[in-house]
Amino acid sequence: MMLSRTYAIFLRQVYLFRSTPTRLAGVFIWMVIDIIQWGFISKYLGTMGQGTFGFLTCILGAIILWGFMARIQQGIMTSFLEDIWSQNFINFFASPLKIIEYLSGLVMTSIATAVTGIVTVVCIAGIAFGYDFFMIGLSLMPFIIILFIFGTAMGIFVSGMIFRLGPTAEWLGWPIPLVLSLFAGVYYPIATLPPALQVVSRLIPASYVFESLRDILIRGASFTDVMLFLLIGMGLAFLYLCAAYAFFIKIYRRNLESGAIARFSAES
Repeated sequence: MMLSRTYAIFLRQVYLFRSTPTRLAGVFIWMVIDIIQWGFISKYLGTMGQGTFGFLTCILGAIILWGFMARIQQGIMTSFLEDIWSQNFINFFASPLKIIEYLSGLVMTSIATAVTGIVTVVCIAGIAFGYDFFMIGLSLMPFIIILFIFGTAMGIFVSGMIFRLGPTAEWLGWPIPLVLSLFAGVYYPIATLPPALQVVSRLIPASYVFESLRDILIRGASFTDVMLFLLIGMGLAFLYLCAAYAFFIKIYRRNLESGAIARFSAES
């Protein structure tokens, strides 16, 4: 693996943003709307609850972290789709570029856009609602890492699915964060769900992040108390990342052997 090739993939996406600044709207707009909308809703609910429950603390933190993960997933998927829409995908593999270098370049792009988005909404949350995203300090890093790995796994898996089914399959990728949020306990404890759905939640790495975060912010648990939960979430995230990469490699080789890769374009 050569970092220069990975950087070249990343640099191409940077040039796309520079040439078409309107693309930046997708980086900010959804997270900004979410943080403002839920900020006011949480503030209202907090006044109704007379301060007995930290709606603002829990909901805004969940919005920021979940938005970060969604931007990672959709950043990878969108960058992959850019190459399909421009019919440039085959050109990459006419060079010595390896799959892992290509995917790493897409991941670098998604990191850049996700970090830019999260910094923006953290600033907005701080200015508009006095919310301190880093109230638990460096202990926040494992939460972010788990969501990053899981978001990367989802992005690679969705890209592989599009690679297998064609560009129209992108519509299966956009709602994935919304669907997963129902089971991941982003806005409410997993115990709220029926027992059968709680089993599904335990298979989602993000659920361990948000359950642990609530334990720390609401119940006053220490980082040591939630360490086992976070380790389980980390293990699941790595497992899904390896599985997603293997899936993409399998689809790539299948298309290569069948010749389908030569016909893979926006019109196919």
